[in-house]
Amino acid sequence: MTQEREAGPEAAARDAADESLADAFWSVARRLRETSQETLAPWDITPAHLRALRVLRRHGTMRLSELSDYLHIAPRSATEVVDALESRGLVRRRPDPGDRRATLAELTEPGAEVLAAIRTAARGTEAERVFGSLSPADRAELARILGQLRG
Repeated sequence: MTQEREAGPEAAARDAADESLADAFWSVARRLRETSQETLAPWDITPAHLRALRVLRRHGTMRLSELSDYLHIAPRSATEVVDALESRGLVRRRPDPGDRRATLAELTEPGAEVLAAIRTAARGTEAERVFGSLSPADRAELARILGQLRG
């Protein structure tokens, strides 16, 4: 019985801390999402489109299946994202020379220009202010922890 009583307050404190952490996480995520949508509005780009452009810039030309893996979305959703970006000239599709059944997606010059413009516009936004208050070491640690949670 004594152990149960001791575990009770500890468990309650742990649960309260977990709830507080979750509340803080969702509050920051909501602020980041709202700010991101405001920042992207002039380019009519969604956060999903921006993520795809960034993946293509960082990793280069890739199959749509690879893009869906990087974005953690269904292949059909990756196709829809690429369709939207291609219709605006930000991404180009081309056949995969190694597999005629596969299609590659690549960032275009206008896509790279849009990314650069968004990066410039994002300076000073709420997202930058939130992360800007962290030291480089804290940013790296937060990125490491979030990457671990993301799986």
